[in-house]
Amino acid sequence: MRANPVPTLCIPEEVRDELVSHAREGAPEEVCGLLGGARDGDDHRVETRHPAENVAETPETRYEIDPREQLDLLERVEDAGREVVGFYHSHPQGPADPSATDAELATWPGRSYVIVSLGDTDAPEVTSWRWTGEEFVAEDVRVVADR
Repeated sequence: MRANPVPTLCIPEEVRDELVSHAREGAPEEVCGLLGGARDGDDHRVETRHPAENVAETPETRYEIDPREQLDLLERVEDAGREVVGFYHSHPQGPADPSATDAELATWPGRSYVIVSLGDTDAPEVTSWRWTGEEFVAEDVRVVADR
């Protein structure tokens, strides 16, 4: 019997750096956005990022994308011939793991949820989690040289 493969998210180094910069610029509030690219079974490939305004009532501890803005971003991704690979947000002070709130609010099964944790160090951590519809499963994040 073969074990389930670990889902993989490939992200260009340039996009990873943009996510980290966005998180640092937005701190102490969480930042958020969509990721466009291609999905192929358990492998997701990020090609673009699309920042969104965090409209949560308490942006220091949670994120929320305005539904109208989310729809506009979804259309932009699709108009460019890409798929919504997933979403990203930051944890300015928290761990690189999804919170209970993140799981409560996740609504896109089969998509990647990237977390940029700034933590208390100079070295941010970028992790990704695949939402199954019931829980998050850790993804293998592979940073690649180009888009």
